[in-house]
Amino acid sequence: MVKKTESDFELFISQLQETNRTLGFFCDFDKIGRNVDEVRLSLCSLDFLIGAEDMRKAVEVIFKRDRKIFDVLGILIAVRDAGTEKVIRKDGKCYGLNTYFESVEGVMEFLNGTGLSELFQKRKLTNLADYVFGIETGLDTNARKNRGGHVMEHRIGELFDKYGIKYRSEVSSNEWKEVAEVLGTDKKRFDFVVKSGNKVFLMEVNFYCSGGSKLNEVARSYSEIASRINSLEDFEFVWITDGIGWKSAKNKLQEAYNSIPRVYNLSTVEKFMKDLQEQSND
Repeated sequence: MVKKTESDFELFISQLQETNRTLGFFCDFDKIGRNVDEVRLSLCSLDFLIGAEDMRKAVEVIFKRDRKIFDVLGILIAVRDAGTEKVIRKDGKCYGLNTYFESVEGVMEFLNGTGLSELFQKRKLTNLADYVFGIETGLDTNARKNRGGHVMEHRIGELFDKYGIKYRSEVSSNEWKEVAEVLGTDKKRFDFVVKSGNKVFLMEVNFYCSGGSKLNEVARSYSEIASRINSLEDFEFVWITDGIGWKSAKNKLQEAYNSIPRVYNLSTVEKFMKDLQEQSND
């Protein structure tokens, strides 16, 4: 490969993007819908409480028919697992939130203490399934951090598909004896693996919106991994990374950029894709 220059790296840094988010990043409505469907029947039964003049009597009717219906009450206050959430009850001791759902008295204490009873009686809620859909949408925002880690992988996967390149994802380094040996105790699960001609490309993909000391270690670690893998004739390490977070760790990134032959960002990775495509067509 052509030797990299200072201007090459400066161009690389200038190309780093502020975000890799698309509209699909913000809410996973398929997952939200599945979560609501899992409790929909119980929620429909609890709709009986809406507008009830005698709340206790309405609770008793449901409790007598199926007490398990009340197991979903936690989600009405944005708690998915009422068994692990602890609260202080009237006796001053800590209990699982789900202990409220074991008796009519407990359910009433829960409804009154949370304010749900008033919402029901004043009909400020009209459909609990729709209400919980909104709650699940709010809770789903907590999953954005985890989802963000997969956005970059999804983007690269789409590029492989675009160029007709066959690939595998989430592949353990133990699949190849020689790779496992050079990595030693540093076992890896590569984000992507592509075989092109006689070469197997082992790839890591990530995106960093914000900086931090972690990035220095990431750059150092990949430099070390690349030197070991690239010592094998039939393998080569590829690092695809982006994000303005790298500007806070510019020096370490530059060291890695200079030591790893194949480092790409979202602006340059398509050149690599085109090279792979041409090799597969030869």
